[in-house]
Amino acid sequence: MPVAAGDTLPAFDLATGGGGRLRSADLKGKRTVLYFYPKDDTTGCTLEAREFTRLLPQFRKKGVDVYGVSSDGEKSHDRFTAKCDIGFPLVSDPDRSLCEAFGVWVEKSMYGRKYMGVERSTFLVGADGRVEKAWRKVKPSGHAAEVLAAL
Repeated sequence: MPVAAGDTLPAFDLATGGGGRLRSADLKGKRTVLYFYPKDDTTGCTLEAREFTRLLPQFRKKGVDVYGVSSDGEKSHDRFTAKCDIGFPLVSDPDRSLCEAFGVWVEKSMYGRKYMGVERSTFLVGADGRVEKAWRKVKPSGHAAEVLAAL
């Protein structure tokens, strides 16, 4: 069953770009945005990452951290971060365990071809470790501002 508002954040321990790690326990005590995106350095994902980066000072003023999550590896995240000057950590979920726990690893369809991929979704996690709000099947343009407005 996919994670929904009110659910407890699933336990995880994953690598980030830049050689870091992010654990679910690290998020306790502060509000956090976890946004899931399909692939580094693609048009929609670049737009979304740049919008979150542009609004990052406003998220931080509200005491909210931002993390992007995809199944790409750390080296891919490092290239994407450097190329697009992304201002927050990108979490690597190569076995898609976190994507599956949040219910964002889904069957997709493009030009009649079915395949598995990440459904662009965002989750606001409260300081108590519970999901406050979930946005599913989002469009990249304007989404970061929508999340910010919900704070």
